[in-house]
Amino acid sequence: MDTAAIGGLRARLPDLALALSLVGGFWLFYFATIVIRMALLEEDFRHIGPRALGCVVGAFLTFLLYLVLRRAAGESIRIKVIAAAIACLPAAAIFATFNLAFDVHQPLVSRMIVIDQRGRGGTATQIGPRIERRGPKMVPADDAMRREAVPRLIADGLVTWYFFFGAWASLYLAISSAAQLRAAERRAGLAESAAQAAQLRALRYQVNPHFLFNTLNALSSLVMARRPEEAESMIVNLSTFFRSSLALDPAEDVSLADEIGFQLLYLDIEKVRFPNRLKVETDIPPGLASARVPPLLLQPIVENAIKHGVARSPDPVTVAIAAREEDGRLILTVENDGGPAREEQVEAGTGVGLNNVCERLAARFGGAASCEHGPRPGGGYRVTLAMPVLSEAEGPPVADG
Repeated sequence: MDTAAIGGLRARLPDLALALSLVGGFWLFYFATIVIRMALLEEDFRHIGPRALGCVVGAFLTFLLYLVLRRAAGESIRIKVIAAAIACLPAAAIFATFNLAFDVHQPLVSRMIVIDQRGRGGTATQIGPRIERRGPKMVPADDAMRREAVPRLIADGLVTWYFFFGAWASLYLAISSAAQLRAAERRAGLAESAAQAAQLRALRYQVNPHFLFNTLNALSSLVMARRPEEAESMIVNLSTFFRSSLALDPAEDVSLADEIGFQLLYLDIEKVRFPNRLKVETDIPPGLASARVPPLLLQPIVENAIKHGVARSPDPVTVAIAAREEDGRLILTVENDGGPAREEQVEAGTGVGLNNVCERLAARFGGAASCEHGPRPGGGYRVTLAMPVLSEAEGPPVADG
């Protein structure tokens, strides 16, 4: 069989290996019980061959039953059960007829067809030379009577083998349905991960246009004010910032030290605009410098601190960035001590940037992260972000909601 044929077979029967293992295991187990019972009853093992042949025929019929069930693979479980119930009937009838016609798979004790005094067919069990009589006085039947008893015997065998084939069909449906459910869960997990990555990229890419727009406005102001040296310095810093930020993968985390470095580079750009009014403080414990965070997570928050704190205040304003570990979580705080900021003013002017940060945290960490913000008691504004403490070896956690 060539590669194309094998590929086509796998496409039509993706669970063929599972079906073959179930068919083989089912009938091998049954054959093993036959051998064990023959040994316990001290029967003649010369009959083992015909009984093995019967198991082979039964395995073939079971495989045909599998092919029927595969035709209903795309249907609901109810349709599959109905299909199995119907398909087991001809399989059981064929197997019962085969057993009786070729006498290859009779039950472990030998049986002979007899009739009672009223002419009704039946069976008597023969163990060794002794015949166990059942019912009224029974005598061996002649050929005509044996032929009359055949339909009844086939019907008796059909009932027995129907439940046998039904047991296999139930086992196959249960295992294959569980496998399909696991496969669907894996596909759903991959789709969710892909959607989450796409969302993170979309939220991340919202930062660059927003930041660039504000920076170009500031650069324009410097040019209009005829401050060429400051404008040149801002252009150089802006180029360095974008060259560094665009090299980042939005779906990959960076160390906290690198994230703080990006923010200090941005603040250097803003210091050109506010050389006497912007002060910067950082408090990053050395032990947290290697913690992993989403790239440029703090940039919209720091930008808001400049826009709504430093730019609106005639007095010097300090922008402070701090980190600490608390109960296994990384707590990042960005605050400014500018003039009083009312919540409605912040919501009106910083909604895009702040909401972006909160949405990125939710998409990245789910319920394991939080985003809080509001005015400081002494004036200014504070944003507090909390997320799991991750090292580079740990990788990203799975969002739980």
